[in-house]
Amino acid sequence: MPGTNLTRIEAEQRSGIVSDVHYRVHLDLTQGERIFHSVTEVDFASQPGASTFIDLIADSVTEVTLNGTALDLSNYADSRIFLPDLQEHNNLRVVADCVYMHTGEGLHRFTDPEDGKSYVYSQFEVPDSRRVYAVFEQPDIKADFTFTFVVPPEWNAFSNSPTPEPEIAADGVRTYRFSPTEKISSYLTAVIAGPYVGETGEVTSCDGRRIPLGVYCRASMLKHLDAAEVMDITRAGFEFYETSFERPYPFRKYDQIFVPEYNAGAMENVGCVTFRDEYVFRSRPLQTRVERRVVTILHELAHMWFGDLVTMKWWNDLWLNESFAEFVSTKATAEATEWKDIWTTFSCSEKIWAYGQDQLPSTHPVVATINDLEDVQVNFDGITYAKGACVLSQLVTYVGWDNFRLGIKEYFAKHEWSNATLTDLLTELEATSGRDLKAWSRKWLEEAGMTWLRPEIQTDDSGAITSLRIVQEHFNADATPRPQHMAVCAYNLEQRDGKTVFVPGHREEFDMEADEYNLPGFNGPRPDVILVNDGDMAYGKVRLDEQSLRTACEHIDAFTDSLPRSQILSILWDMVRDGEVGASHYVDAALQALMVETHPMVVSVTLRNLDTCIESYLAVENREAAARNVSSRLRMLSRLAKADSDTQLQLVRAAARRARTPEDIAASAALLNGSETLTGLRIDTELRWNLLTSLAAVGHVDRATVEAELNNDDTVNGRERVLQAAASLPDPAVKAEFFDRAYSDTALTNDQLASIIAGFNRAQDPLLLAPFAQRYFETLRETYDTRTHEIGEQLIEGMYPAALVGLESSGVDVLTLTQEWLSNNADAPAALLRMMRENQSGAERIAKAQQRDREG
Repeated sequence: MPGTNLTRIEAEQRSGIVSDVHYRVHLDLTQGERIFHSVTEVDFASQPGASTFIDLIADSVTEVTLNGTALDLSNYADSRIFLPDLQEHNNLRVVADCVYMHTGEGLHRFTDPEDGKSYVYSQFEVPDSRRVYAVFEQPDIKADFTFTFVVPPEWNAFSNSPTPEPEIAADGVRTYRFSPTEKISSYLTAVIAGPYVGETGEVTSCDGRRIPLGVYCRASMLKHLDAAEVMDITRAGFEFYETSFERPYPFRKYDQIFVPEYNAGAMENVGCVTFRDEYVFRSRPLQTRVERRVVTILHELAHMWFGDLVTMKWWNDLWLNESFAEFVSTKATAEATEWKDIWTTFSCSEKIWAYGQDQLPSTHPVVATINDLEDVQVNFDGITYAKGACVLSQLVTYVGWDNFRLGIKEYFAKHEWSNATLTDLLTELEATSGRDLKAWSRKWLEEAGMTWLRPEIQTDDSGAITSLRIVQEHFNADATPRPQHMAVCAYNLEQRDGKTVFVPGHREEFDMEADEYNLPGFNGPRPDVILVNDGDMAYGKVRLDEQSLRTACEHIDAFTDSLPRSQILSILWDMVRDGEVGASHYVDAALQALMVETHPMVVSVTLRNLDTCIESYLAVENREAAARNVSSRLRMLSRLAKADSDTQLQLVRAAARRARTPEDIAASAALLNGSETLTGLRIDTELRWNLLTSLAAVGHVDRATVEAELNNDDTVNGRERVLQAAASLPDPAVKAEFFDRAYSDTALTNDQLASIIAGFNRAQDPLLLAPFAQRYFETLRETYDTRTHEIGEQLIEGMYPAALVGLESSGVDVLTLTQEWLSNNADAPAALLRMMRENQSGAERIAKAQQRDREG
């Protein structure tokens, strides 16, 4: 039985039968808090005499009428309605009651505890429009959709078409009748309703049309909504994309709606984009969040052309959809907004995500094999987004930006309102650039994994360089050397204005087409550091020669620019993960770098890696001394940081999180209770929760104190944060309570569950988590089989007992338990096996890193 799955073969067969599709969808959202009423009418053409099915996940179906004949309701089974004996032209009517979700999938319903107001919003990618109406749920059966929403009094409604004036009944119930959409894929449709509020504006398209803009959120968040800033970024994006693609915005309006309990960053619904409302900042945000919001706004806008106007034929080209948006939104951020340093962020965040994913046993070609929906659900990963964006960056360098954008222009012109494939795109890029991209595509897109990029240096007796070449070698078995655009730069330590700094010297930028590349320009006196991949343009596992690495790490604070400093730290971090150097070396270099680092994302990544060292990669016997050192150093750095700076805020939060000694814990408590103040630091709502959760995790405050904080912040965010803080308490009974709740309380929303998981895993003493390891493995199959994908993935990945690796004395051998489960469950669904093999790979890295750290 197919369950809720759909195979590529089934989709291909169905698209060969069904065409010329038109939907009329009537949703009654006044039926209470659990159920809504759904009526779908579909007109479509087909092969006479053929049969097929339409998708629907509903609580109940009360009518299925095909071409005027009522079908037996037994035709609805297993998320499908069987449609027999089709005619050339068909009319289908399906009446159903569907269920509101609380997992961020389908039609999510939320009631705001601040004011009691309820809201609904849709999230349909990948296969969840079928939770709302009957639909041919695959991207290549495009159609127009005519929506009608019946909603409670005072509710507004939004969809892909402009919002009409409502018809208001005597009892105040509103009916919104939307005009038909353009021809789009079902996963891009939108159902948004509730007492949303916001601001409107407009942008003038390059064809002279005035495009209405709207920015909305729930009523209780309006005071925090910086709609003008969002619209300014949007207008900058419109100008950049319309100029680059030479194609006007293809739709009639552009709404951006910030919604609660969202399970993603955002979704590119046609003309009606949804964002997680954490992007409406209740407190002073970290600059990494502000910057990411800019990129996300521009990412979703890019999809209006690439993804919505022209859509992938099947989910194997999901990577192209997401990678394109990620690359061009980063480029737009750098060139059209104030965030000019975004490529450094890309280097130390997106690229590192890609590197991590590409070294997992589940790594796959950028063009992945997607046999069914279960395959695509687990492919929203670092390959699909981040590596793909890195590859597109290489492609743009390879063909040239002007050739790239002109190729995109032709691609849009030829495939607008339709579906296309990678081959279609490459055909246009070959035509505009004159390059044969078949070999390039094979190496970059059809082969999985990474290559090494290393220097080979020969010197004479005086130490002068006589030969420098860059070598590209296999890392993964399937990864052959690839064409790479990169640079190598010499850095020397010099005294400037009383400071020792690295000064860049000789630099060569080149295209590496073969296994090696000679750089005779470096012959002569050896510089202090030779940085391979200076500027971080190439994609691969970079290594430095021993002298360069040692000098760079010893003087990491002497780099005057964040990018080379972050590259050195990234290289060192990859070596720690590979067990080539001990984590203690990274801790020393990171703390030294933090003395001077101010780039928000570099600071953030460095602090996150310090957490991983303390909690996982350091040998168990080395952790306590290192933890105390990190604790005191971070407290010192937080007090020395520039007042009112983002660095100050990040360091204060990190110092609280890593506080180990009584003095450092007391310092965090003093900031929370106001007995200590730091110039420029405001203890706002978000920082209060951060400090309180860190104090809870070390047992400095009790549960009553945690729960009393709701008096200051009884909002949905506050209720989530109290769950996290309470679950952090170092009490075996509390850990047991929240473990049980995570698995048994099916009423938890996706965000509530995420908060519990985050708190449960906060354990200064990981032995607190040992009693739950066996139960985790025992529940895996049931978790996967009975929960939605979103909730199942959170539990399977978030509750994996990685913190116990190296603590086999507790009676829990995580690696053995994992291998035994995999051996005994070879028949488990492929998506579950993939998640568990990724968990296993992470645990093996932890064990390897601990052993290397133990060796010194």
